[in-house]
Amino acid sequence: MATRLLPNNVQHIGDEIAIAWNDGTESFINLERMRRACPCAACGGEPDILGNVDRPDVTYTGDSFTLRGYEFVGGYAMQPTWGDGHGSGIYSYPFLKRLADAA
Repeated sequence: MATRLLPNNVQHIGDEIAIAWNDGTESFINLERMRRACPCAACGGEPDILGNVDRPDVTYTGDSFTLRGYEFVGGYAMQPTWGDGHGSGIYSYPFLKRLADAA
């Protein structure tokens, strides 16, 4: 049985989030990349009844990429709050790992 992916340590370092995972790997995610990948409906859209996704036009400011803080959600995700006040994105741990690995 596979072990559930969990962060052992999360640090905000400059313009990145550094995450040490329980599988022994580390991820470094650029904050601008993380913010632009926000999975919330206001940023990424949500499907209609036919499965079509209408992507909203998201406007960013200089503060949009400044990490103000974050909270852990349950045992499965992180929810950052950005300098522009945005804070509805819930980033699952596997999503964060994929985001880092795709960079």
